[in-house]
Amino acid sequence: MAIRRITHGDIRLGQTLAWNVYGENGALLVRQGFVLASEAQVDNLVERGFIEDSSLDTLKEYKDPPSVLRMLNEAAQRLQAALPALAAGTNGLRGELDAIAALVGEAVATNADVAVACILHNQQAVAYEVRHCIDTAVVAQTVALALKKSPDELRTLTLAALTMNLGMLGHQQRLHGDTAPLSEADKRIVREHPQVSAVLLRRAGIEDNDWIACVLAHHENEDGSGYPLGKAGAAIPELAKLLALADRYCARVSERRYRKPMLPNQALRDILLEARSTLDAQIASVLIRELGIYPIGSYVRLLNGEVGVVARKGLNSTAPWVESIIGPRGAPLDVFLQRDTRGDLNGIRDVLSATQVGLTLRMDRIWGRAAAL
Repeated sequence: MAIRRITHGDIRLGQTLAWNVYGENGALLVRQGFVLASEAQVDNLVERGFIEDSSLDTLKEYKDPPSVLRMLNEAAQRLQAALPALAAGTNGLRGELDAIAALVGEAVATNADVAVACILHNQQAVAYEVRHCIDTAVVAQTVALALKKSPDELRTLTLAALTMNLGMLGHQQRLHGDTAPLSEADKRIVREHPQVSAVLLRRAGIEDNDWIACVLAHHENEDGSGYPLGKAGAAIPELAKLLALADRYCARVSERRYRKPMLPNQALRDILLEARSTLDAQIASVLIRELGIYPIGSYVRLLNGEVGVVARKGLNSTAPWVESIIGPRGAPLDVFLQRDTRGDLNGIRDVLSATQVGLTLRMDRIWGRAAAL
């Protein structure tokens, strides 16, 4: 049986360990079945732990290693084909939508860090209206897992994310690229799209009431200022509140023709401010905890002058692990350098946009085979 180092993709906070974990000298560190209770325990095991993994023996038989990036791109391509048929009222698509949702779930389960990084580094794979649904599903699943939602709730939430904008499918690409203020007609399309989406889902034979309720309420606000029905507080389904948060974050960090993408940390700061009135504060705090102050994939400048990419979460939300890709004098590095930003010289000075960095980054250089095309 093969021995390998344990990774962040193998373990999650609050979940039981599937293996015995051993130190480099072979001593048992933690027994199978132990429940990880803190991020510090997770990081400590990743730094020191090794496991016996029989799946590696099977994996050698495959030419293509598992890739989160490929899974999400396949999900996006299949959704791109399914959504127009769904909007046209085609019945019998439930199985395909379930399969797409399962692909997103498999991607998050394989490596949640890479799945979140794809939101920032895979923005050209498909049209915005499709990619945005996939990105939203990734963030929604990440938060839902932290909230220990059931498999049925995870599936419902993911299906709602994939179909939440069905009611403005024919308009979204135009609205996404329009530089002019919205006309009154376009404002009406936006405000009515949750209801239209619900109608189209039922017309296509979808009778899952929880799914449809989540789609219908994903633009409602805690204080009743949302749309289409002006629901407030407890009248809004919890899954819809979660979906709303994921939707807003992903929309803000996406490239738009009429504006630059918001920096990820700024998008989270805005969400934190909105949680005082329009958003569910408890779910918002979980979102920020799971993504971190500097979400995976963010470009950052360190105090030592290097520029890097946030590769994974650290022991606390303000000190992630960074892969430096540009040296302090501005020259790209041939060999990337891993930096623990808890150190004084390696601390994060500020967050940068992709335009400021000016490099085309291959994701697999940071995250390995889990991010291979």
